[in-house]
Order: sequence, then structure tokens, then C-alpha cells
Amino acid sequence: MKPAAFSYHRPASVDEALALLARFGADAKLIAGGQSLVPMMNMRLASPAQLVDINDLSELAQLRVRGDRLEVGALARHRAIAESPLADEHCPLLARAARTIGHYAIRERGTVGGSLAHADPAAQHALVAVTLGAQLSLARQGSQRVLEASEFLQSAMTTALAPDEMVVAVSYPRAVAGEVSAFRMFNQRHGDYAMVAVAATLTLADGRVAGLRLGVGGTGPVPQRLDSVAEAFRGRLASVDWIAEVASAARDAVTPEENPRVPALYRKELTETLVARALARCVERSAVTA
Repeated sequence: MKPAAFSYHRPASVDEALALLARFGADAKLIAGGQSLVPMMNMRLASPAQLVDINDLSELAQLRVRGDRLEVGALARHRAIAESPLADEHCPLLARAARTIGHYAIRERGTVGGSLAHADPAAQHALVAVTLGAQLSLARQGSQRVLEASEFLQSAMTTALAPDEMVVAVSYPRAVAGEVSAFRMFNQRHGDYAMVAVAATLTLADGRVAGLRLGVGGTGPVPQRLDSVAEAFRGRLASVDWIAEVASAARDAVTPEENPRVPALYRKELTETLVARALARCVERSAVTA
């Protein structure tokens, strides 16, 4: 199939893009990488009357350190994030997750802003944003606001983004000294979205857990940050038994919906396995950096 007819616009500035969104509202859609939008248009699942191409807005493609956060422009490509020395140094979980996205062509074109705006519950960027407590900067003509990722992602394919708004940047807390991370996912074929994905950060002090963040994607309409699980297991020695207990608690904390192709019980078992693998990798990395 081919997309329905639309008018095409290519603004030269953020202000011009926001003016077009203010003018056309819900009739307009932004496009940058188009890795999600174009297939939906071809299948007539989306039929915007106005297509606003923001690929010329290069100022939105930068990564920069701002205080205790790493700011990533909404047009930063997955490949650029995956290969960024800044991301590797200051937010390694983000870089690791970006390396697992789709295939080379998708990583070359897809953007962090587009991925978050699309809000697929199994997408890597959504999971990392929720796990780390990322903040999204949303702009509309004449104003700007900042939302936590957990506020922005409301349900599957649903966000708090208004029709006349665009994501301009995403900021992530910089990794603290001694913090390590791991990203694990399971999919049926290379490049597919994950059935379940797990993101984790770990900080040890004398072998004991001083900091732990744990997020799971693919088990609900939005990625889930398991704060209650993480809090319950802080202060313990990071042993093999500790890993097994955290993984079991994570399995109990998720409530996937039944699906005839992927039963809820299978996703729970995947959660337990992937949490155990992610934490084991974190412990290994902590030993290397100690």
C-alpha cells in the first residue's frame, strides 16, 4: 500500500517547525527518521494531512553535558548515540541500549525523539528513559515544558505530547562514580522489538549494594521501573544468592497481559532470567572497575 495524499513541509528552524505545528495541530505529523511513521502511513494506520520534515534542524542532533546530566537532542540518531564517547562516559546504559536497536539502517536513521514520541512499550529508548528517570523537554510556539519520562509515556503508543508540541531534547542523569550498567533483551529474530528487555544500573561499596536501578520493558503498556524491588535489596552483599533473589522478586513484580502467542507466564520467566543476567553482568563490571 501507499500513503494517503499529504502536503510536505521542510522547516529551516525550530521556530518555523513550531509555527507549522501551531497552524496545523492534529493534522500535522513530524518526521525525522520515519522508521515508525512511514510504515504506518503505508498501511494507512496513520494519515497525516501535513508532513513536517525536521531533518534540517541540526541543532537538535547534538549531545552535550549540562551539569550533572547528559542532554541528547531529539534528532540524535541511534547510531550516533551508540558510538558517542560522551554517552559511553556519562550514560553508558543509554549507549549500550542504542547498540541493540533494530538493524544498521534503522540505527542510521531513527532518532531518540521519534522513538519516545512513538512510545512502543518494548522500545529500548522508552525503557532506558524510565529506568534512569530521564526528563523530556517539549516545545510549542511561545513556551516550553519539561516532563519526567514516567509522566510522558502514558500507555502503549500514547504520550503526553500535545498536537502542537515537539520533543526537542532528552536529558539523563550522568552515571556516578563506580556505577555500572547492563542491558539485556530477548527477541525472536535479530532486529525485532524485545519480548522482554531489562535495564539495570548498580553501584557497590565494599561489595554491598549502595545503588540499584532496575527497569523492565515489554511486560506492560509502558516500561516499568521496579523501585520497590531495588529498595528491598539495597545494602546487601552482591552475591549469586542476591542476584537470584532480586530476579525472583522482579518476576513477581511484573504482571504481563495474556497473549495467545506469548503467554504471560513466559514473559515473567523471561523477566527473571534477564534480570539475573543483567545483574550478573553488572557485578562483573564492578569487579573490573574496582
